[in-house]
Amino acid sequence: MEEKKQGISEDWLSLWLGLFIFAISLFAFTGADLLGWGISTKAWTDVSKATAPVSKKFQPLKGEITKIDGQKVTLKKADGKEETITVKDTTGLKVGDKYEKPGISGFTSLLLTYLFMLVVMAVGAAALRVNIGKFIVGFTIVFWLSYACWLIGHYAYIAATDAKKAGIPWSLKLTGESGFIVALIAGLVVGNFFPKLSAYLKDVIRPELYIKTAIVLMGALLGVKAAESFGLATAVMFRGLCAIIEAYLIYWALVYFIARKYSYIGKEWAAPLASGISICGVSAAIATGGAIRARPIVPIMVSSLVVIFAVIELILLPFLAQTFLWKEPLVAGAWMGLAVKTDGAAVASGAVTDALVRAKALTMEGVNYKEGWLTMTATTVKLFIDIFIGVWAFILAYIWCAKIECKPGEKVGAGEIWNRFPKFVLGYVITFALLLIICLPATRTVQPVEKEIGTLKEEVSKAEKQLPATTDPTALAALNEKIKAGKDKMKGLSDQIKEPKATLANAKTATDGSNSFRVMFFVLTFFTIGVVSNFKKLWEEGIGKLAAVYILCLFGFIIWIGLVISWIFFHGVKPPIITG
Repeated sequence: MEEKKQGISEDWLSLWLGLFIFAISLFAFTGADLLGWGISTKAWTDVSKATAPVSKKFQPLKGEITKIDGQKVTLKKADGKEETITVKDTTGLKVGDKYEKPGISGFTSLLLTYLFMLVVMAVGAAALRVNIGKFIVGFTIVFWLSYACWLIGHYAYIAATDAKKAGIPWSLKLTGESGFIVALIAGLVVGNFFPKLSAYLKDVIRPELYIKTAIVLMGALLGVKAAESFGLATAVMFRGLCAIIEAYLIYWALVYFIARKYSYIGKEWAAPLASGISICGVSAAIATGGAIRARPIVPIMVSSLVVIFAVIELILLPFLAQTFLWKEPLVAGAWMGLAVKTDGAAVASGAVTDALVRAKALTMEGVNYKEGWLTMTATTVKLFIDIFIGVWAFILAYIWCAKIECKPGEKVGAGEIWNRFPKFVLGYVITFALLLIICLPATRTVQPVEKEIGTLKEEVSKAEKQLPATTDPTALAALNEKIKAGKDKMKGLSDQIKEPKATLANAKTATDGSNSFRVMFFVLTFFTIGVVSNFKKLWEEGIGKLAAVYILCLFGFIIWIGLVISWIFFHGVKPPIITG
């Protein structure tokens, strides 16, 4: 009987799949938005309004024209909000007319997303040497079940961070990323109560493949954010970088030591557990598992714990920050970035903390901090943590080769380290570096000029408000001259940054498109993690002991060390205050 040929490894496949989708997204820089039809999902009370294409170019739009400025047309929509679009030919259009821009529906966007991912993953399945027909049927089941979970997680009463804006009396404020939890729970139900279905889906249940592909795509998004951050508060960035390096060195070593010394957990389990708790959760656990060649079940079990406890942190920590840290807002923001695992939960907790702390500062002392600085601090700290994943994976690959698994007298060659190094991390580095290189010069050009334009706008607005009360002809002429000079200067400055702004807009278009698929790969990850998490098998593997160590480390010292480090680096640093 002829032996079945070995297919490509999931590690290499995730690299090529991620880079393929990323390459398509780069056509945005030529003006072609090839992934803008990808699905985006928002908090909903009416499910028919929950989905839409990720790019506004593909979204239908209709309303009443309120302003025409060259090719820019402003429409007042049915909900009363205004939106400006670019129209190639405005001939015949006038203010007051009804205008409708064609587009594709949310369901069409979802269907196209499914078909695209089906084709891409079917090609991947062929490279893996699995049964294509069975894979197509299985992927179809997994995709639609996963997306249903994602949609449920966006129900406004669960997801909305601002109940008032969502038009509802209350919300759990868990953000749309609660869909990951729903997907995990649904997967657990399938894996534990429907063994025949779970067995049938075996070739599709590949959480490592999905998460690694998502991480490759995540690099592009972080590259753009990193470029933007270079123009933000330098003090926040520097302090955030110092804080995460210190946290890494303390967190990882302590968790690994406790897991090995007192819980008798093997190295294979201790390393991904230490990375999962101390770095950024699921992505770090998967990268570490690849670097040390752990069995697939190891990072999967750690990932399950990460997701569950991230939700608990998201619910508890913002309210603790509001109670005890409202006088030190940026300490509160940094704490969310250091303590809360998973990107979504960390950023969401930063946003909730931002609202809670600002509200309390305003109520207690009448101090009105500018919105978004706590969220930015949490996001910046989390960003540096994410960037460090690739570095940490390389370090661990070397340590495991040279120290942990090295036989006496044996020298570790570069080839062995390369074999162990997770290849998908290369994709993450490539996508991150390329977008950073493209966007950084543009942001450094745009941001100082936009700041100058903002100052000029304030001066012009101030002068315009003085016009009605000014009766002296000389003073009136001086004001008009000042307004004209200010507007002329603003126009000149705007023209000066037109090209770099176009570059940043194209980068946003590219990452919006690829990020739509990153999110879907994450949803597939959590659903399939649930399916493979058979409780009976997990208990036999020791998930009870793993959970005990996780709880001990997270609530015993990680949260509190994160608080201390946040205090050391951000104590006394305050956001700007809104005056007047």
